[in-house]
Order: sequence, then structure tokens, then C-alpha cells
Amino acid sequence: MWQRIQTLYLAVATGLAVALFFSVKAFALGPGGAHVEEYKYIQFIPYLVLLIIITILQLIALFTFNVRVLQMRTAVLAGLLLVALQAWLAVDYFSTSDTLIFKWTAIFPLVAAICDFLAARYILRDQLLVESISRLRSKKKNRKI
Repeated sequence: MWQRIQTLYLAVATGLAVALFFSVKAFALGPGGAHVEEYKYIQFIPYLVLLIIITILQLIALFTFNVRVLQMRTAVLAGLLLVALQAWLAVDYFSTSDTLIFKWTAIFPLVAAICDFLAARYILRDQLLVESISRLRSKKKNRKI
């Protein structure tokens, strides 16, 4: 399981998704940004729901290595949801009336989405390899008869 590169990509993406549960967003309030207020992503219910869904999909993709098609589909779906979360964070960042302070954890969804898409690519490559080997075996078996 852990010797496959796609499993490592999925583990990194899962770790980044779980790290978002403990990450904060910071706002500078008042004139000149005198007061800084921080809150966790999970304090905002829509973020929390989206993070829970993403984490469940990441865990399914990580532990269903025997069913490659399901693993690939859940990885791609989790990646798409991570891109949507990143877009939502960008919209919040640029459209807020207060000054939003950029935290480096704000790019975690983008990095995790890239890892998910790379994992899906390697999963597809493995699936195509298994199908081609199965096809060769069936041809060889039919020739002997």
C-alpha cells in the first residue's frame, strides 16, 4: 500500500485537509488594522461541513487501494471540492470589507488538490497497466486451447 506513489500523494493531501481543521483565518479590524481577530475555519459552519466531506473523501481514497476505480473517483471528487474551497477562500480574501491577513495555511487546499489530481493520474496508470496485463494473459490462455 505505502510503496505506491499515489498513496503517498493521497496521504499528503489527507494530512493537509486535516490540518485545515486547526488552521486560522485572521482579520485586521479598525482603522489601520489596529486590532487583529483570528478564528478557525471550523467555526464557520459551511467551511466545517465542506472540510468534513473532503476529509471523508480523502480517507476513502486513501484506504480503498484494492478498488482502483473508486479510489480514483473519490480522489478526483475530493480534488474538485478542494479547488472549490480554495476559490471560496480567495473570494473571501478579496471581497471582505475588513482587511484579511494572508496566512500560509490558506494555500493548503490548492496543494492538496494538486496532490489528489497527481494521485488520480497514477491510479489511472496502474489501472491501465493491470487491464493490459489481463488482456495479454487472456490472449495467451486462449491460444493454448
